[in-house]
Amino acid sequence: MSGPLKVGIVGLGTVGQGVVRVLQKNAAAIAARAGRAIVVTDVSVRNAAASRDCSLAGIRVHATPEAVVAADVDVICELIGGTDLANDLILAALAGGKSVVTANKALIAEKGNALIADAQARGLSLSFEAAVAGGIPIIKVLREGLTANAIDSLAGIINGTSNYILTQMTVKGQSFADALKDAQKLGYAEADPTFDVEGIDAAHKLTILASIAFGTPLNFAAVATEGLSKVQAQDIQLARELGYRIKSLGIAKRSEQGVELRVHPTLVPDDHLLAKTDGALNAVRVHGNAVGQTVYVGRGAGGEPTASAVIADLVDIARLNGARPVVPALGFTAAALAAQPTPFPILGIEEIESAYYLRLTVADEPGVLRALTTILADADISVEAILQKEPEDHEDARIAIITSVVSGSRFDAALERIRALPFVRADISRLRVEHFE
Repeated sequence: MSGPLKVGIVGLGTVGQGVVRVLQKNAAAIAARAGRAIVVTDVSVRNAAASRDCSLAGIRVHATPEAVVAADVDVICELIGGTDLANDLILAALAGGKSVVTANKALIAEKGNALIADAQARGLSLSFEAAVAGGIPIIKVLREGLTANAIDSLAGIINGTSNYILTQMTVKGQSFADALKDAQKLGYAEADPTFDVEGIDAAHKLTILASIAFGTPLNFAAVATEGLSKVQAQDIQLARELGYRIKSLGIAKRSEQGVELRVHPTLVPDDHLLAKTDGALNAVRVHGNAVGQTVYVGRGAGGEPTASAVIADLVDIARLNGARPVVPALGFTAAALAAQPTPFPILGIEEIESAYYLRLTVADEPGVLRALTTILADADISVEAILQKEPEDHEDARIAIITSVVSGSRFDAALERIRALPFVRADISRLRVEHFE
């Protein structure tokens, strides 16, 4: 067995402490799998006096992350987040001949192409299993386990905060605002929850998954995002009566026309496994042309689940024992990625085809349904399901419609005509539907 793999951790928050704890707890099993021990020798902390849920005995503690990068270690674990300082630290580590493991999805999604190229040119590893879906090894699944497949689509619940909020709205009938408050109290959502509830966090993760699945460069700017704030409790209820659950999904598909990348609230048939994934869990559905549909479910955040993914990358590096990485960071060779057309064709959101859920509040008067269905028929949009809720105490009526698959531009044109009808109120909800056929 070779000497131990010496690891420096930049940032000793929840995940960093989890890495230290799991490496110590499972040291013998990890060494047996890696062929050598993996030990944390150096860490950086912002507050040396803070209490921590791990032992730092025998570990050098530094006040700055730069000191860890300069230390006598083999691998740097970047666990501080953000994109500027983290980018500089990783570049410095690579320049110093050190491989890097990171959980930083924003950095990989936004600056990963250049970082990966730098690591490859130096014969070093830049690994990021922990950047997507926490304890679910979805990057290894796409990059290695499904390597025989041409992958045509993937869809995932890849933000636990959003999934928790929608679960609370579904199970407890809470409003979005109340569910968000609960998520913040439990630590699932930050004080500023924008990245989670507006789909930005999921868009970072989807960028990485799509690149590995399709062999395309990372392209975060191309992801279309819609947040949760427009989903109302009545949409949750109407969707359930129609046989669906509402989930916030990251969806990537590849066809002859190009690639679609989108994050948005989505109606999912309630018998599908994604619809049954509740709370803060993550789930990813992948469709390959050889294996068919596969689904992966697990904890998408937390100290030890994410540490599990970080350590899996460390084991891969330990097994190399100083050799060049064998598996490309994005699953495809650099030559294959370079051969892709520039710019790669990404479909605009208006070009993407899907079924739609439309919820309308209308005056209770004759001819309403006929007028609505006439406009949809004129646009060659079929109605797959319709639900009409009769008014109570002389209120307006509610109508929910599931349409056939149609392009976004054609549906929106029909919706504009519907908005102009005199009996249609301003309160309108429009969500996409995925059947995963």
